[in-house]
Amino acid sequence: MSISPESSSKNNDAFLASVLNEFVIEKRRKRRWSIFFKLALLIFIVIFFIVMCTGEDGNKITADEPHTALINLTGEIGAGNDVDADKVATALNNAFKNKGTKAIILRINSPGGSPVQSSYIYNEIMRLRALHPTVPVYAVCVDVCASGAYYVASAAQDIYADPSSLVGSIGVIMSGFGADKAIEKLGISRRVYTAGSNKDMLDPFLPVSSQTKAYTQQMLGIVHQQFIAAVEAGRGDRLKKSPDLFSGLVWTGVQAKNMGLVDGFGSTGYVARTIVKDDKIIDYTIKPTPFERFADRIGASMGHIITSQFEGKISE
Repeated sequence: MSISPESSSKNNDAFLASVLNEFVIEKRRKRRWSIFFKLALLIFIVIFFIVMCTGEDGNKITADEPHTALINLTGEIGAGNDVDADKVATALNNAFKNKGTKAIILRINSPGGSPVQSSYIYNEIMRLRALHPTVPVYAVCVDVCASGAYYVASAAQDIYADPSSLVGSIGVIMSGFGADKAIEKLGISRRVYTAGSNKDMLDPFLPVSSQTKAYTQQMLGIVHQQFIAAVEAGRGDRLKKSPDLFSGLVWTGVQAKNMGLVDGFGSTGYVARTIVKDDKIIDYTIKPTPFERFADRIGASMGHIITSQFEGKISE
């Protein structure tokens, strides 16, 4: 059987046309799937961020029926920390403004922190109590209510704790370390250049002069007196006179009650049920939104990656 050149050429053309057509169809199919997946990914990202930004964050209070307002102060007190004065102030204002709020409970579990932030919160509680005299504020000490945390608690009308809670530490501390003797033994000299004769007063590699020590002690004493004045203003004649009261000691709940630092024993639920007589509790604590938590995790992860890379380069 013989095939003419003309027939063979037609067959080849038809085959090439068929292959080209299949190639075009496949390209179109891939392009459609690519567009579909990109669009799906975009929709997913948009939905994800909408949910993260508008999801329930516990910060929106709509109840106007009678209730006990709760504000948690858990962790270290400081700007940007777990207990931030701005967020606590916002929560306090939200609670006081709600007509259904019968009383406010500050549930405190904190070792303290910034005296400035503690003072901000204390003053805001005092201001709002004066504006809303019919809404009492109670503090409930959980595991720890010490230093700046007790500073805040002393602004409450009454303070409750567990017999085993750690309460007090009414004092001020500034800590560091001294390595001047160590570098001297190693034959290392410290070179510091300052504009201002006291700019290097906290340098751990330089010996502490008597003047620096005296100035630092005076500065801490001023802050301590502010702390003492706040506690005395808040607690009044309930405080038992003792040389140890403002020494920085920490007491158990039982000891703190004997010292007049707390008024009784009880949990948040106990205070709501027995003292406020309304066990409907609404949490006014300003919590980070899901998006903020997500951003924090991303930031922490990126920081860890960068640190790891940096440490890796140094070790090499």
